[in-house]
Amino acid sequence: MSIGYGGKTLRELLEYSEKIYQETGHYWGLKSLPLYEKDPLIWERLIYRLRAIVVLARELALHIAASPIARYIGETCTVLYTPEGDAIVHSTGILVHVHTMSEGIKWMIKMNYEENPGIKDGDHFVGNDPVLGNVHTTDVHTLTPIFYKDMLIGWVGTVIHQVDIGGNSPGHDIITATQRFEDGFYAEEELVYRDGKMFPHYYERSRRSVRTPLFYDLDDKSRIAANEIVKREVLRIVEEIGVENYMELIREAIEKSRRDFISRVKERLVPGRYRSVTWNALNVIKEAWQPFAREDYLHAAPLEIFVNEDGTLFVDLKGNSPSGWHFSNAGLSPLMGGFWVTMTQLIGYSELINEGFVRAVKFKVPPRSWAGDTSPIFSRSVPWWLLIPQMAGLHRMVAYGAFARGYVEEGSAGNTGTWDAPQGGGFTDGSTGDPPNIYFPISTFELSSQGLGANAVRDGLDWGHAMWNPEADMGDVEEWERNQRGFIYLARRIKKNIAGYGKFRGGASFEHVAVFYGAKDATLFNFGTSRVFLVSGINGGYPPASQYSLMAYNTNINEITKEGKLYPLGDDPNQPEFERYISGDIERLEYDTIYPREFRSNDIVYLKQGGGPGWGDPLDRPLDKCEDDLNMGIYSPEIMEKVFGVIAKYDEEKGKWVVDEEASKKKREELRKIRIEKSIDFAQFYREERSILLEGKLVRPVAKYYMEQKEVSPDWFKEFLDFWRLPEDFSIPIQGKKEYIRVMSEWHSLYLGSYRKYLESKGYDLSKIRYLNYEDVGILR
Repeated sequence: MSIGYGGKTLRELLEYSEKIYQETGHYWGLKSLPLYEKDPLIWERLIYRLRAIVVLARELALHIAASPIARYIGETCTVLYTPEGDAIVHSTGILVHVHTMSEGIKWMIKMNYEENPGIKDGDHFVGNDPVLGNVHTTDVHTLTPIFYKDMLIGWVGTVIHQVDIGGNSPGHDIITATQRFEDGFYAEEELVYRDGKMFPHYYERSRRSVRTPLFYDLDDKSRIAANEIVKREVLRIVEEIGVENYMELIREAIEKSRRDFISRVKERLVPGRYRSVTWNALNVIKEAWQPFAREDYLHAAPLEIFVNEDGTLFVDLKGNSPSGWHFSNAGLSPLMGGFWVTMTQLIGYSELINEGFVRAVKFKVPPRSWAGDTSPIFSRSVPWWLLIPQMAGLHRMVAYGAFARGYVEEGSAGNTGTWDAPQGGGFTDGSTGDPPNIYFPISTFELSSQGLGANAVRDGLDWGHAMWNPEADMGDVEEWERNQRGFIYLARRIKKNIAGYGKFRGGASFEHVAVFYGAKDATLFNFGTSRVFLVSGINGGYPPASQYSLMAYNTNINEITKEGKLYPLGDDPNQPEFERYISGDIERLEYDTIYPREFRSNDIVYLKQGGGPGWGDPLDRPLDKCEDDLNMGIYSPEIMEKVFGVIAKYDEEKGKWVVDEEASKKKREELRKIRIEKSIDFAQFYREERSILLEGKLVRPVAKYYMEQKEVSPDWFKEFLDFWRLPEDFSIPIQGKKEYIRVMSEWHSLYLGSYRKYLESKGYDLSKIRYLNYEDVGILR
């Protein structure tokens, strides 16, 4: 017997829904909205009752969840769906999953779950596969059918971000994974709960598969609780208004959302072709464990969007980097989830948001790209690595289009990457009051509070943005330390010089110093953007600073604290506190993605978040804002003078920086003259850049990226050849791995040597400091 509405199977309903949309361009063929038109106030009240239900369910479930990432940061959301899996209303939280869970439900329907294993009232299904319906494996969701009198009238889904997913290294973003078989725990929309009981095989397998089984267990219960609350309350509404009216209501809600999206696009954007490119560099040629994964990658995530006159969008991902033996492969579900969560914040922030927003967008994804390859072999642990940079293009599209319409306050120069993302774990050694041999995870979530890009009328948001969660929160240090027992904070403060320069500066962010204390058998890894700028500024604005790695081993921090001496609170490479206050082995790397390192008590780790890109010429920044930046610690006096042309002195009596207006005006005129003297016209620039291509003077990762596009995106590669006037058989020689490693090793030695000389010239005593060389990377202690 069919369980779908109107006596149909779920597959029949899904196929009809897709067919009628293709034929009419309206969700479920709704060319009018009868219920809404009859009484819009009652309609709105019912819809927002449904939304209140999912919001309430999420908030109550947070009190059941044990994971600090869910409980204190809110890394969860609850969504109500139609029988075919289309989102109707959603709670607050990680909205990227509103569409991904939809994909999971539709996959179940297409795989005929209605027949095998069957879908019954009281069932719960668990999934986390990005190809089927997720973003990355650490986001585990539970999908629950809603039955009314033996008829399935909808679904509810809740997702929670896990502390650990059981990968080949501890954590929730397994950067060491190169294949699916290293990602950790997988569930393929698995039936785990029936007739009021959880299947024992799932209970044992899920908890044996992760390093933090208590967190996973309570998060499981939290998701089920949220779904049961929603199911109960939705059925109350169905009883009140009747099932026919309910089905009509939810379909109208999606069609209205589609119309609202189109109206907003027409209002805010100018039809045409919008293009952006963002970058990320994965430098693991010395870090990777698997021989075939040892490579340095230049990852490109270009985005081309056509805004059509009818308000719909066409999104083309040509030119994107290929899939491969790295952690950042994805699929259509993560891509659409990322697009959805970004566009809803930029275009639909005051509208009813649901599946309707997706219906007005079409995608073209190269099948061999990181976003299009659905091969089950590759790792999908962290699609965010490229998804986050790519979505900066949407901010820029809205900024350009809205600016042209006169909405100068909309959009931004782009988001930054949500990292550093330190993760790992270890065991207590019993020396600090905790019992010995207690496992502690490391999964701080400062990564959810980054700087956002500026726009034409304001500075970027400081330490308050995460692309995937509109409610960014880095959490309290004390809450992290309760769980990370052997990883203790020494400091958290504003990071200087990380915000992109501009007339309106990018958002700033924080830096952190932590020490392993009372720990043994501990590991930690990290990832972040380095060697490239993730996103550029707009209209003369600068990109945010790139990132780097800093760790200190075998330090004397124990003696320092006992003697009450100063210790590092952060890092300014021009005046580093690590080298000033401690002794030990220091590892400074110009890249930020590091595989797990072995750490012991008294080892110190430096962490930081990213800034946002700037807007406009920094020489046009108002002097009063520059003075504020100095006093807030956003920029150093050196950067203020060199980049912003601002001369300031510190007033000891007032305890603040004071800008010298006359001296600053002169300095700015000097900098403008220097710019003119150094500038070249575009024709000369074009010739010089073209000669680099013709002579093959590209480092290995760059050359590989361009040549890979010949196969991944032939149309993009042809456009590349045409722009640079290159022959069809053009080829760039790719540097061999050994030669590339030799060059990088020499560069790193030169970098450390010159840095050491610089510090000694500043009066630093480095007699008790030993710098680790490029050759030391990956060597066990």
